Amino acid sequence: MLRLSELKLPLDHSPADLEAAILRRLKLPATSLAGHTLVKRSIDARRRGAIQVVYCLDLELTLPDKDQQRLLRRFAGDPHLRPTPDHTYHFVAQAPADSLRPVVVGAGPCGYFCALVLAQMGYRPLLLERGRPVKQRTADTFGFWRGERPFQSESNAQFGEGGAGTFSDGKLYSQISEPAPYARKVLEELVAAGAHAEILTKHRPHIGTFKLATVVRGLRARIEALGGEVRFEQRVEGLDLDPSDRSVRGVLLADGQHIATRQVVLAVGHSARDTFVWLDQLGVAMEPKPFAVGLRIEHPQSLIDTALWGDAAGHPQLGPAEYKLVHHGPDGRDVYSFCMCPGGLVVGAASEADGVVTNGMSQHSRNERNANSGIVVNVTLEDLRPWQQRPGDPLAGMAFQRHWERQAFVAGGGDHRAPAQFLGDFMAGRESVEGDDRAAGGSAAEDLIKIVRPSYQPGVRLGRLDHCLPAPMIEAIRGALPHFAQKIRGYGMAGALLTGVETRTSSPLRIARQGETLQSLNTPGLFPAGEGAGYAGGILSAAIDGIKVAEALAINPPLLPPPGVRGGSACDPA
Repeated sequence: MLRLSELKLPLDHSPADLEAAILRRLKLPATSLAGHTLVKRSIDARRRGAIQVVYCLDLELTLPDKDQQRLLRRFAGDPHLRPTPDHTYHFVAQAPADSLRPVVVGAGPCGYFCALVLAQMGYRPLLLERGRPVKQRTADTFGFWRGERPFQSESNAQFGEGGAGTFSDGKLYSQISEPAPYARKVLEELVAAGAHAEILTKHRPHIGTFKLATVVRGLRARIEALGGEVRFEQRVEGLDLDPSDRSVRGVLLADGQHIATRQVVLAVGHSARDTFVWLDQLGVAMEPKPFAVGLRIEHPQSLIDTALWGDAAGHPQLGPAEYKLVHHGPDGRDVYSFCMCPGGLVVGAASEADGVVTNGMSQHSRNERNANSGIVVNVTLEDLRPWQQRPGDPLAGMAFQRHWERQAFVAGGGDHRAPAQFLGDFMAGRESVEGDDRAAGGSAAEDLIKIVRPSYQPGVRLGRLDHCLPAPMIEAIRGALPHFAQKIRGYGMAGALLTGVETRTSSPLRIARQGETLQSLNTPGLFPAGEGAGYAGGILSAAIDGIKVAEALAINPPLLPPPGVRGGSACDPA
């Protein structure tokens, strides 16, 4: 087959128009096209008055092979017509009959995809998750947001089956370029586990929170059907290391269990702060890394749709509009939109009882009234220097995050509400007050709405955000917002709502690993993986890293089992 890309048609086109455009593009008669398969579909909205649908298609032609080769030679200068590439994923190995059972720690996208690929290669992995299964976890998390349940330190928006991405927009794209078979493998497995098949063809696919809950249950079932095992409410709180060479001999659980193994995949996510502490105490090689912090901003989704789609806003081919914004400040601070959620909600994402953390979430339909996005600022290693307990302290970023989350908790009233401020007040440096209509004065979108109603649960407390983040970062956001308003009409409306704080954009540290074996630099048998280890940022990249770690584990044979451990029961409690 041949792959044709960058084929553009107007929004209102028919299937017949698409076939005619294919034939016109290739200058072929109608009898030459036997069929076509959609590969990707995206939207080109650079000209609001002439928005186009962009197709990438695999074509089935009736032409003999020699005529197809002649066609390719005729279009040799066109990068958008090529033989269909092979994006099939191939397993790198199969488990030896006497292989030891590896342990995977963490049931987020990285841990689940690592365990799935290991199971598909015959390794029968044991996956340990500190939180609860997704059904119970969802009840705990939504119950807390609604004020119906107390905060649960082990079952919340960060901890539990599915990881932090479960309560998000479920975005399945990455800014990191990865070999196509990896991404295709992830998407196909998600569809097999219950995701809508449209994620295979959308340019910027997403799943949505409620659908994600179904998908992670499907992934668990697939792992178990292949001989793997998933255990919940099993918090790992240490490693058993051989004193002679620091190689892994097992994991230690909070309930006193010792599980013997020689290979541990650590896919704990970016919020497992207690894990990072004991890893540091064990001397596992780690280092601080830059990340970003900021605020969540909410606008009416209708304002964003009109600003980006123009008169085409509401067209069934488009759906709710989303944006991506970046501003490079004069002081070297980069301010950018993060995890933009069209038609979504701002939600509580704390993993500690005395902190406030915000994040964005959307359902598959993306039909809530507000659009929201993180507006975040880069945090440099120099910013973390005052938080170090020692030179190069890998836990400095964690201490930095925790301090500002606690500041936000206090500013919100100390009852899990989040501090919030209208944009007009934020820019003017004055407090937002409940019922005060000053926030709506001078709005650029008065014909749509004057004041955005907050979507954050468990609720917000209006006031000031100045003391919820370092002053240079607050000023960087103040400096960026007028530039964003120049790019999106109405973005600077005084009644837009800012909610604090967004601190969990990525891991504040990196667990160092070797470039080829992907094992810890100084702890053989430990495989740091995914977002928590500093090697991914989002569902897709985390899942791909999990696959790569599974491959690395498979092609690096395990060490001999420690004395007294039988190969067939290496994961039984000692």
